Amino acid sequence: MAYLTDGHPTTITFDALGSGVTLLLKETTVTPPGISAGGENDTTTMRNVAWRTMQPKQLKSLTDGSVTFQYDPGIYDQILTILGVNGLVTVTFADDSTLDFWGWLDDFTPGETVEGAMPTATGTIKCSNQNDSGTEVAPDYTAAA
Repeated sequence: MAYLTDGHPTTITFDALGSGVTLLLKETTVTPPGISAGGENDTTTMRNVAWRTMQPKQLKSLTDGSVTFQYDPGIYDQILTILGVNGLVTVTFADDSTLDFWGWLDDFTPGETVEGAMPTATGTIKCSNQNDSGTEVAPDYTAAA
């Protein structure tokens, strides 16, 4: 097992643009989605004596991811094409391993532009865990070769 020792380069790809289309952005930070059990199911009854009781939920969630990037203003046309469109999203980690999941770019927010600083924008990635047919699809991690 090899642990990541540097986050560079980590990238994100949105398949909703179609194969061979390059999104007009360059990632400066990528926060991959996390995994959540969704909290507890309260199993407390009136027969409990001293403690509230609970059990874990059965379903898991892939939490939101995010990206900060340098962008070409031409990205506005691309964002209008992919914003809110469910598709395959791929996070490629620094060691070339990948995490593929179904989701969409939920927002695009340009930051303040000022002299002497590179303009950046942020985006939030929502994870749907289902393909366009509505079939449940688990995230797929592929180790580096």
